[in-house]
Amino acid sequence: MALTVLPAQAVEPLDTFSVKIGGYASRFDTTLSIDGDGREGTDIELDRDLDLDQDSTIGLVGISWRPFEHHEFGLNYYQDDVSATKVLERDIVFDGVTYETSATVKAERNLDIYEVYYVWWAASHENWALGPRLGVVWYRLDLGIDLTADANGNAVGAGFDREADGDVPAPAIGGGWRWTPSDNWRISADLGYFSANINDVDASVTYARAGVEWFPWENWGFWADITANRIDGELKKDDFRGNLDFSEEGVRLGAIYRF
Repeated sequence: MALTVLPAQAVEPLDTFSVKIGGYASRFDTTLSIDGDGREGTDIELDRDLDLDQDSTIGLVGISWRPFEHHEFGLNYYQDDVSATKVLERDIVFDGVTYETSATVKAERNLDIYEVYYVWWAASHENWALGPRLGVVWYRLDLGIDLTADANGNAVGAGFDREADGDVPAPAIGGGWRWTPSDNWRISADLGYFSANINDVDASVTYARAGVEWFPWENWGFWADITANRIDGELKKDDFRGNLDFSEEGVRLGAIYRF
């Protein structure tokens, strides 16, 4: 008996609930400095100075929920971990320790990313919706540098190993837009900006995302978007102070279930 694929019903601009899974071809470009023991840290470009690759392909999971007609909440989560061994090409100061030129270090960066948002769909029509959006991309950043050999190639102990970690919230206030140009296609865009001192981080944040969804079936479909997030700020904690220049951008795609 032949199987028949039922035609997709018209997709509305807004879902009541959705779950996304997919992959993220990302680029995390990071420059930071960590002060410690009364010493100013060096501006470290993680890719150039420590060989920590800024290009990654990682997994992503996300949900959205609209419990009331004009109010939507959402959460996305993804993670990126990378490590490398590097012979330093210049002196760097990290968390009060000087790592000299020609020394060998092992560096590791762990990054957990939580993207939380709320949209009030002030204008909601048959094939489009528009409203103000409040979002926060929350980065949990952990960077460690271990000295494995000094500038003369001699093995060293753990006395020169340092690790710094912190939460870096990146809030943005802007708007969200959804449009269904045909029965089984949906186009979306979000944009935001914010500048403030929040949770030990004094920063300016820019956020942008644009995407498309295709639903060959009523509840199941495929999605793709491009996203960019930039933070330029200063970290202020009890055990260290430092500067952070961070940008995240890439292409995300996967499958979606919605109703």
